[in-house]
Amino acid sequence: MDTENHREGFTYTYSAKEQEELKKIRQKYMPPEENKMEQIRRLDASVTRKGTIASLAAGIAGALILGTGMCCCMVWGGFLFIPGIILGIAGILLTAAAYPIYNRVVKKEREKIAPEIMRLTEELMK
Repeated sequence: MDTENHREGFTYTYSAKEQEELKKIRQKYMPPEENKMEQIRRLDASVTRKGTIASLAAGIAGALILGTGMCCCMVWGGFLFIPGIILGIAGILLTAAAYPIYNRVVKKEREKIAPEIMRLTEELMK
């Protein structure tokens, strides 16, 4: 026999149980396939997430500024009373602006993402 053209080898096949286990392990390392419905959900959640982050930042900053203003008025008093009132009002305004900030960011993000959502929903509705 010609050894260059004919190579002998050993092959082994696993049982059905082992094949299933191998498929499960392999599935863990494959990149996840995202279907259209999952993609729509992810895009929709990203819109509200950005608005939530912006409004939380404004609300927390406003509360901290309000607290600083109250501290100036109540604890330190004296010449810091008027700046404390100004800081307190600024903090109240910033905290009150948190919800309008949320609405504006969500509206802006929805406008940006609307064509993609519409395209995906059209494909799913067919």
